Amino acid sequence: MEPDRDIRFTEKKVDESWKEQTESVKNKAAASQPVVKSKPVETSKTFLSLVQSLGYQALMNLGEIPNPMTQQTELNPEGAKETIDLLIALREKTQGNLSDDEKKMLEMLLSQLQIKYSQSV
Repeated sequence: MEPDRDIRFTEKKVDESWKEQTESVKNKAAASQPVVKSKPVETSKTFLSLVQSLGYQALMNLGEIPNPMTQQTELNPEGAKETIDLLIALREKTQGNLSDDEKKMLEMLLSQLQIKYSQSV
């Protein structure tokens, strides 16, 4: 049986050329990427219709406008709160992606609905 040999490495060899290659690839990729300038967000009629529709729903639930099916005003604070909460979630999820008109309409509608809701409960 042979005695255990003590093997020591005296010189460490490190291949650092991969760092240069990686940096080169990164630089080429960055140079080939087009520069995207942010453009103003266009107002969407569909988004405005959605917000308006939800606003009408909340107003109906607050008894501010009659139900088009029954022509009666109905007070449903829970339904109004759900619709207001939905509009708040919509505002949060679309933050930074709305045109000035969309943002202004959503903010004005929410503040009016919240005031009317607080007066109804």
